[in-house]
Amino acid sequence: MAEISLQGITKEYGDGFQAVTDVSLDIRDGEFVILVGPSGSGKSTVLRMIAGLEDITAGDLYIDGERVNDRAPRDRNLAMVFQNYALYPHLSVFENMAFPLRLSRNRRPDAEIKDAVHRAAELLELQEHLDRKPGNLSGGQRQRVAMGRAIVRDAQAFLFDEPLSNLDAKLRGQMRTEISRLQRRLGTTTVYVTHDQTEAMTLGDRVAVLRRGVLQQVASPRELYEQPVNLFVAGFIGSPPMNLVAARVEGGRLALPFVELAPPEKFADAVAAREGDVLVVGIRPDHLEDAAVLADDQLRRGTTFEVGVDVTEWLGNELYAYVPFEPEASVRRTLEDLDRELDGGALRTQLVAALDAQSRVREGDTARLWFDPARVHVFDPQTGENLTRDDEAAAAFGDEQERLRTESLEREQARAAG
Repeated sequence: MAEISLQGITKEYGDGFQAVTDVSLDIRDGEFVILVGPSGSGKSTVLRMIAGLEDITAGDLYIDGERVNDRAPRDRNLAMVFQNYALYPHLSVFENMAFPLRLSRNRRPDAEIKDAVHRAAELLELQEHLDRKPGNLSGGQRQRVAMGRAIVRDAQAFLFDEPLSNLDAKLRGQMRTEISRLQRRLGTTTVYVTHDQTEAMTLGDRVAVLRRGVLQQVASPRELYEQPVNLFVAGFIGSPPMNLVAARVEGGRLALPFVELAPPEKFADAVAAREGDVLVVGIRPDHLEDAAVLADDQLRRGTTFEVGVDVTEWLGNELYAYVPFEPEASVRRTLEDLDRELDGGALRTQLVAALDAQSRVREGDTARLWFDPARVHVFDPQTGENLTRDDEAAAAFGDEQERLRTESLEREQARAAG
């Protein structure tokens, strides 16, 4: 296991394009860190610089306290799992997994290699496939072989580059569980690149969000969801994405196209100081409820408003209701640019509500929706800053995640030892 420290890492290519700019990130021993962002955000470039597959233009990379900028990939003792598995089709599963050990400068005796491969195969439930060729395996089995090859190296850290993107949805779910369980059992420091929201939010102890090569926020999944630092992180994290609606500050209140509300009490003065300005209000789809299915005491604790529903989608466990609206002209460009960057398809012109599956709201209805104003976020459309970010709450989320991570590692390692 190892600590990995990126200090002001920058990558500039020969044509002057800067793919990564001044990224600093400390990855703890045994931690599972996700690098996430839209296409072209620089996440894979960061991973390849850690692996030694890309040169570092500026900054320093440390593994276990040693600067490794100029160290060759094979000398960094890191194991990388690629998107396309990178298996040798003419070799058996056993030989694919044994390959890095046979290639090593300090080659182990054949008996040790055999033991290492069989231990990894047992961990990954590949024992019965060791004599087969990769072409005869399913996508999930091939990915497990690639993971097994990483495990036998006894590397200081695992690096995953979108390893599940070639699998169908069902297999991705299964492999997520396997990777999470495996990482906890081995306690190996892991850096994992993905563009998939579900992978990022379910696998990582912390998630690093990148935008155009610049690190936006590093935090636990819960903190990213509940306390994003800016408009980009708020719009990127969450599926469906956060509703972002222009609101004018009038008399210290926020006037949205369909309702007027008071800002969260803790930040009322900061919002009131922007009197007459147009800000962006963020409301999570799952924070909206159908007022018709709520008890009276809950209704009194929030704000209700009526809207015309254009389309609904019933998914069994929840109901999505879509409400079109006309965005404020002064922030339209900001939201449209954000949509294009996040491949959102101009969805900012509609409000999305993730309602209880028992809701009877249907397309064409006038629905009465409810939400808690204390849970909204308010952003400056020019700087993107979250004006209502609660630093104390954010720190509490981080502390809780670190406690859960430590307990989980200890539990898995005790189970493996016993």
